Amino acid sequence: MQTTFTDAQLRDPDISRSNEVLRSCVHCGFCTATCPTYQVLGDELDSPRGRIYLIKDMLENERVPDEKTVKHIDRCLSCLACMTTCPSGVHYMHLVDHARAYIEKNYDRPWHEKALRWTLARILPYPTRFRVALLLAKIGKPFAPLIPDARLKAMLEMAPKRIPPVSRNDDPQSFAPTQPRRKRVALMTGCAQKALNTDINDATIRLLTRLGCEVVVAKGAGCCGALTHHMGKVDESHVSAAANIHAWAREMDGDGLDAIVINTSGCGTTVKDYGHMFRNDPLAEDAARVSGIARDVSEVLVELVDEDSVAQARTVHGGIKVAYHAACSLQHGQQIKTHPKTLLKAAGFEVVEPADSHLCCGSAGTYNLMQPEISKQLKARKIHTLEAKQPDVIAAGNIGCMMQIGSGTGIPILHTVELLDWATGGPMPKAFQISEN
Repeated sequence: MQTTFTDAQLRDPDISRSNEVLRSCVHCGFCTATCPTYQVLGDELDSPRGRIYLIKDMLENERVPDEKTVKHIDRCLSCLACMTTCPSGVHYMHLVDHARAYIEKNYDRPWHEKALRWTLARILPYPTRFRVALLLAKIGKPFAPLIPDARLKAMLEMAPKRIPPVSRNDDPQSFAPTQPRRKRVALMTGCAQKALNTDINDATIRLLTRLGCEVVVAKGAGCCGALTHHMGKVDESHVSAAANIHAWAREMDGDGLDAIVINTSGCGTTVKDYGHMFRNDPLAEDAARVSGIARDVSEVLVELVDEDSVAQARTVHGGIKVAYHAACSLQHGQQIKTHPKTLLKAAGFEVVEPADSHLCCGSAGTYNLMQPEISKQLKARKIHTLEAKQPDVIAAGNIGCMMQIGSGTGIPILHTVELLDWATGGPMPKAFQISEN
């Protein structure tokens, strides 16, 4: 794609990067075949190719974003299926992130839009605030049908039936391995996950220590910054990210780290991009070091799990059918497609995949709250394809997907690590109510 940015514009590092991305696009349209919003809406401007044209025009002409451009960019899930499909290697993620930051800075949203975004940015990344909000939503949930605003209704409907108690495992500390030490890793405990499902971090710690890891929860680490980053709130997202970089760099410079383990794939995609996010910042070196050792939990587990650790599991758990849901941030954002399935199969589970497994479930961070109508269509499609496999349980690697899918099906949905923890000697997951007969 030809671009006409001036030399003065290209001195801006963000414009320079967007120019590189734009120039790599050859208009082929392969991305439209795997774009969920294009499939649902059928509008070229709701495809990656269409959005690329809108972003190019907006950035080149330095114009104030109009309502049409904002609407179509807001509708993007950032599922990144287009990046998996693209034969030219167009890094759409960096382009749409820049577009959102530009819109946040230059577009005057209606007051109710500003209020919604302000509220989400000040609640979701903070576990205590989020817990309070979930409790209030739980009280108001019976009145959801009476609320005309689809987004407020979606927020009430998001409240889970059970809000778990705080897990003290999420506090800064170190967990010693129960086997001879093989690795020292930092666990990212996250933000929303600590309010929605504490079982995931608990299971991850048990599993990693059982496999010979010293697990550190670093003091000062918290939200990865993804939620505000995808709203275009650059300063807020960088504050969260910088806190993590400082916390993990201290551990790396202290007793050392072999990996930073992340069990929420949406966070993993962002942390692995810290090197890019801070490339022109004094934290650039430490950010690159952090990104360099950031790993999804499945990447670490495939290095640790051996025949001995899963030998008994094959006997105990063989025959349980697991439908594996591939989170977009894992399969597209991090290009991790086989590890979770390999691990589940090694543990004796029968693993099946739904049709159109590359398509998003509609969660996408805060997307299900800000674009509830499109999100519901994608959720219904995903649940239909999962239930068609008649599984005993659904496994996923991202809390957002688990909440989205779990809200529309009676099939238990668990994080992959919960199943692997159970298979290697941990307790039966609370959400998986099956007979031990």
